[in-house]
Amino acid sequence: MNPTDSNIDIEFRSVEEIRDYQNLRLREALRYLAGNSPYYRRMFSREGIDVESILTIDDLVKLPFTEKKDLQLYNDEFLCVGKEKIIDYVTTSGTLGDPVTFGCTEKDLQRLAFNEKKSFECAGLRPGNIVQLMTTIDKRFMAGLAYFLGIRELGASVIRVGNGMPELQWDTIRRLRPDTLMCVPSFILRLIEYAERHGIDYRNSSVRRIIGIGEGLRNQDFSLNLLGSRIREKWDVDLFATYSSTEMGATFSECAFACGGHVHPELIIVEIIGDDNLPVADGETGEVVVTTLGVEGMPLLRFRTGDISCKITTPCRCGRNSYRLTPLVGRKNNMIKLKGTTIYPPAINDVLDNTPYVVNYVVEVGSSFAGTDEVAVKVGVASQCGFDMIKDLKDRFRSRIRVAPIVEIMSPEDVNAILNPGSNRKPLKFIDRRPQSLTSKP
Repeated sequence: MNPTDSNIDIEFRSVEEIRDYQNLRLREALRYLAGNSPYYRRMFSREGIDVESILTIDDLVKLPFTEKKDLQLYNDEFLCVGKEKIIDYVTTSGTLGDPVTFGCTEKDLQRLAFNEKKSFECAGLRPGNIVQLMTTIDKRFMAGLAYFLGIRELGASVIRVGNGMPELQWDTIRRLRPDTLMCVPSFILRLIEYAERHGIDYRNSSVRRIIGIGEGLRNQDFSLNLLGSRIREKWDVDLFATYSSTEMGATFSECAFACGGHVHPELIIVEIIGDDNLPVADGETGEVVVTTLGVEGMPLLRFRTGDISCKITTPCRCGRNSYRLTPLVGRKNNMIKLKGTTIYPPAINDVLDNTPYVVNYVVEVGSSFAGTDEVAVKVGVASQCGFDMIKDLKDRFRSRIRVAPIVEIMSPEDVNAILNPGSNRKPLKFIDRRPQSLTSKP
């Protein structure tokens, strides 16, 4: 996976060297797709595209996008190798209901390990660190396997505890003394609550670093958001945010200076696309579109992630010259226009995650008779408080996002039944009931 003959990491090379390197890897990726991918061969033929004419990243605008529904409708046609070469199968959610399957070869698993090794190094991990992994490694998830492979490649130690189970987590921390926790950040609040209830001196535990996955910890200006601030107020640990997805097979991790997730140029090319489907200027917000590099089983070309972010190209104080991504604003398809105000679900989640009496919740979006967005928040509370919780919640929403959704108070058990219907691997915190177009061009 070394990008050059030099021992200098490509991320620390000049911007010009990084760009030249990515241009070279892009041309290699296009030739591989043209020679091995049934889906992209057909697309190139249909669109009259000669891949040899695509020489630089700037030429990517000449190529169509790949969307999630394409992966679902033509899943097998994205596979570039015989199925006998597939070592591991993973799945991710699909826009049409059924999950999308990805096949990983041995080379792909090595690439995953390299990716996570670099991301962990970015977050300050070295051989000798002990990482308590609070995410599942089963259920066809890629993430847990990737983290395990990366920690192993780095030479650090891993404790595979899995998600949930605060009692087991604290027992493991007491017995094995990890210095790093890797988990969904909101679970840290549950760990803290459990520790305070059971007299555990968590502030003086062995833990010094928390790497967050799946949820944001920072605002667009890189300050801690409400969730990050709440954790830090309780527990003086170093917080690192990451962004990744199964489709990318790559992770963007913060360094110690916490000014965006670093892109690994060996593994991925990132474009930020505006509403006109053209690249926006650096520093402007748009949709994250990725082209994977070095993937053997199911590489992707100009894949629309649906995530909204922006690219930061100023040098980082850590010395890396690769560009970075800001914390995600939200998902393009989940954008809500409520009473004239544009918001994304993470802003709603941030309010609810930081309301002490809220146990769990579901956000539902639908369309009114007039075609405008309607937002209803179903909130689970353990017991009635001595004040008007609906008014309190609406006041919290207005102070944070300027508008207030419909609020319905329910029991945690009733909310949990909506969150976990049984057929999904992840809790359904956001349910979009608005009509959507699901057509796709073969």
